[in-house]
Amino acid sequence: KKNKKKNKLHLTACRPCQYFHILTFKKSCKQIFCKKKMPKKGSSLKKWQQSNHKMIVGIIGFCLGIFGVLCGMFWEQIFNSIVEKEMTLRPNSQVYDKWKNPPLALSLDIYLYNWTNPEDFTNQSTKPILEQLGPYRFTEKQDKVDIEWNPLNATVTYRKKSDFYFDAEGSNGSLDDVIVTLNAVALSAAGKAKRWNSVRRNLVDVGLKLYGQEMSIERTVDEMLFTGYSDDMLDMARAMPLFGKEVEVPFDKFGWFYTRNGSADLTGVFNVYTGADDISKIGKMHTWNFKQHTGFFRSTCGLVNGSAGEFHPPYLKENGSIELFTPDMCRTIPLDYVETTEIEGVLGFKYTGGARSIDNGTLYPENACFCGGECVPSGVMNISSCRFGSPVFMSYPHFYNADPYYLQQLEGLKPEQDKHEFYIILDPRTGVALEVAARFQVNMLVEPIDGISLYEDVPRVYFPLIWFEQKVRITPELASDLQLLPKILMGGQIFACICFGVGLILLCWYPIEILCTRQRSVELKSMPTTAGENVKQTKFTSVEELKNRPPTNVVLNNKTLDSSPLLERTNGKMPTIVPKSETNESVATVTTAASAVSSNDVNE
Repeated sequence: KKNKKKNKLHLTACRPCQYFHILTFKKSCKQIFCKKKMPKKGSSLKKWQQSNHKMIVGIIGFCLGIFGVLCGMFWEQIFNSIVEKEMTLRPNSQVYDKWKNPPLALSLDIYLYNWTNPEDFTNQSTKPILEQLGPYRFTEKQDKVDIEWNPLNATVTYRKKSDFYFDAEGSNGSLDDVIVTLNAVALSAAGKAKRWNSVRRNLVDVGLKLYGQEMSIERTVDEMLFTGYSDDMLDMARAMPLFGKEVEVPFDKFGWFYTRNGSADLTGVFNVYTGADDISKIGKMHTWNFKQHTGFFRSTCGLVNGSAGEFHPPYLKENGSIELFTPDMCRTIPLDYVETTEIEGVLGFKYTGGARSIDNGTLYPENACFCGGECVPSGVMNISSCRFGSPVFMSYPHFYNADPYYLQQLEGLKPEQDKHEFYIILDPRTGVALEVAARFQVNMLVEPIDGISLYEDVPRVYFPLIWFEQKVRITPELASDLQLLPKILMGGQIFACICFGVGLILLCWYPIEILCTRQRSVELKSMPTTAGENVKQTKFTSVEELKNRPPTNVVLNNKTLDSSPLLERTNGKMPTIVPKSETNESVATVTTAASAVSSNDVNE
């Protein structure tokens, strides 16, 4: 209009929608009614990307698919290697502080047996009657001292130090409670003299009479546990060199836990594997007191093996077993798998000490080397050689899982699985302890001894004196960390599947699109028109020429294309051209099917 020229019209193709629009000369190639945007001209890189976008998408899809496959195949190995690196015991590692100073609160519950009828012990028709007292609860704080790292064989050497604090609120009784129990000092002296010649045995008998030793004693709980009490027989054994090296008394007092509080010498020197060279060996004993054989048991029974208690091997299998080295008994205890249970939301394998753990060869011939010279019915462990020759036998509390022979000798004992079972629950992936209940009972063998008048007329009885329970359970905070491990593993596998799926879609997108486009083209070519012929392109030079032309309907699939906003609908009539003044537009538009017009007919 500015140049007073006629508005010339021409027909051009709209690339986004593949339909034809009538455009003004001034607005050539600019879309008016199509909602899709025309591609803009860009740099050469953009042009290359536009011309090769199918290849780029295919390459991205291929790479994503390969990455997803590799991630799915090796993600578990990658995850395990990361976990193993964090679990390896080394200075300044994540587990070092938890190993040196365990964050879990350790509780030690001690039960003592009060002997109610000691005066009837020599009466063969009367059984000893025992009354259980306790628990007397102590809180234990552990620490590792004298730590030395040995990188040549991937081990660490250390000692264990424990401090015990009495928990009055958690206890059922006071340390001032008085109990009557078996005289362990006199029985130890008589048991040691049992294998001596008559001369030396008579000296022990004289000493027992001289110092007025009796079958039973009366002491407070505090004296029987950590404080200890003095005894004339101990003083005599330490003062007289007559007995030689066979009688080595390292204590000046007697108490079941005497010198243990605050000491690092009682349990010996540990040397365990750190897992730096092999994660399956982490926490396993290498030597104890610098030896690989304890010397207290014959053959393989004296080998130092099993876990030291802090770490256990990862990747545990069901129906397997683990081993636990106990320095107080100078031997290894096997524990067998029984079930899978849940602790604080974490699934764990439960291992218990069954009949195999406390057998002396009666049920399991391979345990015959634990007999210590005399094999007794299953249920007790002879550790006399480990306890300075005293006739000490270990069992589970109340003779749980033991031969009925032991219960028939006494009254007042009642074994129960929930209260007296020894078990440990481990996380199968990491070997971390979820819950531990270590329960043992100390018994002493009372039997007739020739030449010792105090024990000439006594029955043969495995007499229970004390049992203890050390129990610990993982905290909810530590359990939540373990719960993340399977979630991270599952998340990585899901991510791998997503990458593979997206890559497969991108790789197959354009081949599928080409197939669909070809199918659609075949369908459009086979469509009939109103006059039985294809619609051809018509050129217009002005609006007046377009108005004077008779209206034409384009029919596809029996439907009339009359969607142009410049065509006015009337009821029952064909669409007519809408004047410019009514549309506020400078042009009129007509739309025809792209498939019906050849690109060679388009007016450039």
